[in-house]
Amino acid sequence: MRFSDSPARAALHALGAEPFSIRAALTPERVARFTVRLGDLSADFSKSLVPDAALPLLVQLAEERGLRAGIDAMFAGEKINLTEDRAVLHVALRNRSARPVLVDGRDVMPDVRAVLEKVRGFVTRVHDGRFLGHTGAPITDVVNIGIGGSDLGPAMVAEALEPYWHPRIRPHFVSNVDGAHLARTLKRLEPSTTLFVVASKTFTTQETIANATSARAWLTATLGEGAVAQHFVAVSTNLREVAAFGIDPENAFGFWDWVGGRYSLWSAIGLPVALAVGMDRFEELLAGAHALDEHFRSAPFAENLPVLSALIGLYHADVSGAHSFAVLPYDQSLARLPAWLQQGDMESNGKGVTRDGERITTYETGPIVWGEPGTNGQHAFYQLIHQGTRLVPVEFLAPLRSHHHLPGGVPHHAMLLSNAIAQSEALLLGKSIDEAADELRRAGADSERLAALAPHKVFPGNRPSHLVLFDRLDPHTLGVLLAYYEHRIFVQGWLWGVNSFDQWGVELGKKLAGGILAELERGQLAEHHDPSTRAAIERAMAVQSR
Repeated sequence: MRFSDSPARAALHALGAEPFSIRAALTPERVARFTVRLGDLSADFSKSLVPDAALPLLVQLAEERGLRAGIDAMFAGEKINLTEDRAVLHVALRNRSARPVLVDGRDVMPDVRAVLEKVRGFVTRVHDGRFLGHTGAPITDVVNIGIGGSDLGPAMVAEALEPYWHPRIRPHFVSNVDGAHLARTLKRLEPSTTLFVVASKTFTTQETIANATSARAWLTATLGEGAVAQHFVAVSTNLREVAAFGIDPENAFGFWDWVGGRYSLWSAIGLPVALAVGMDRFEELLAGAHALDEHFRSAPFAENLPVLSALIGLYHADVSGAHSFAVLPYDQSLARLPAWLQQGDMESNGKGVTRDGERITTYETGPIVWGEPGTNGQHAFYQLIHQGTRLVPVEFLAPLRSHHHLPGGVPHHAMLLSNAIAQSEALLLGKSIDEAADELRRAGADSERLAALAPHKVFPGNRPSHLVLFDRLDPHTLGVLLAYYEHRIFVQGWLWGVNSFDQWGVELGKKLAGGILAELERGQLAEHHDPSTRAAIERAMAVQSR
């Protein structure tokens, strides 16, 4: 049954046509019904726009769309990435059980464990000083060179887990082909103590190889060609190109075609994270994700953290008409989480064709995902969320305890936490015209000023938010959170009927860029461009020729 033909969806739209007050519906029973707990993490979805009567209809929708079969197919290694004829098994990378995971009838877990052990061995040698730089100096800085999934995941996790960094190791991440990114990073480093991790499955990714080549030149200018093997390692399966670059193939770490780039953090792509925090901590991250995987596989849909979140998000998008979803971490350590999630969600579900190849015309798929850490965002875009004309569902995330304790007696974390909770309440309550008028009266406004100002101080309220709280951001909890979002994405994609695991939309621009690069390098313009593109290339050529 197609999503657009679902009887449950039709019933949800009929229910959504009736006015709904979150505040009036918000009872202790609703809070309990719409809250999911997993370990020390709780997610309260009770301040959503989903009426209580809609919850069974959302579950019915999931059942009509065969979600259980989809979940089982993914975990069983079936090739649910139809356009690339691949399994989707990032869950195998963090499988902490003895359960085999099969692809084409073969258990992939021995290979997964072997790569993890190889990573552990290398990390241990770096940390205990057995792997040294060309001059005999220990490694102090690790620079990951990758892009997309080979950068966003590791960079986000390394920053989030800064309290757990090895005392000698500082991680850095370079992704942009803009030379400023690499130049600014190298400016802070010493060649003799720097290790580069080049992350590219094929070892041909344009931006990554360009940055790696420039980093290699920077290193060899000081230490010579013979230093490359002591200062470069690779996460790649193209051992021929790895060796041609000068990297010892023994220091190349592989992964598999059933791991999509944006889901690859859990593989050897996580090597810079393991170097930063140690392999034990990295495996705690994997264990947290595995705990969420097991919950996702087994919990009833109405009590299933990623499923319930996905269903509520789908209701907000499809029934309430929300076009975006804001993820607002009240934890500076999670500053890169929205960027990671943008790729994960919008590259996965930003599709206009179903798995059967039909153009989608009667509903919308993936919402725009965005965010910024609180409390910074409160002084920026929260104005639009509270009083603007657009409906923006919000997910707040906040740790109940901090890793950081500063001198001076200022209650930093209590201030942070109070703001997260208060923003969720403010979105719910709003402020009526009468409340705004009373506030102005108490401030001494006369009747003329009161009439002029009161409308500007009205908050509509009844705006949806989720509140995700956890004890403290440690590797295990971070693993739970990231797997939660991954599975939320999968559920929504499955219900909309799209393939969440290909990304053809990123290919066309890359292909055209290759042709334009050749034109810029030879200074000769091709005839096939549109007038606007032609004008841009001509201007670029004119400036570069000066």
